[in-house]
Amino acid sequence: MGKLTTHVLDTAHGRPAEGMRVDLLKDGAAVVSIVTNADGRSGEALLKGDALVPGTYELHFHAGAYFRELGVDSPFLDVVPVRFRVEAGQSYHVPLVCSPYAYSTYRGS
Repeated sequence: MGKLTTHVLDTAHGRPAEGMRVDLLKDGAAVVSIVTNADGRSGEALLKGDALVPGTYELHFHAGAYFRELGVDSPFLDVVPVRFRVEAGQSYHVPLVCSPYAYSTYRGS
């Protein structure tokens, strides 16, 4: 049985991005919204088991609001969308590494 998790690292401050809102959408419809924990992680899986069906998903990372909370006056990034495909029976970890001005993502393990 597969699961979907995420993790956000704040490269501007050299630490996990605690308190960033992350929304999960499937085919454009809202599925779940979480706030990252002290480790910058989703904590529990966003979806797991039978709830993680094949298809196209998007994670919306609310980086702009996160960085404004930390005192960055006008971050270049606002909401960072990451669109990806899910296949049956697989697990997916989708990390985001970001600063107020740049980001990177990959399929983790």
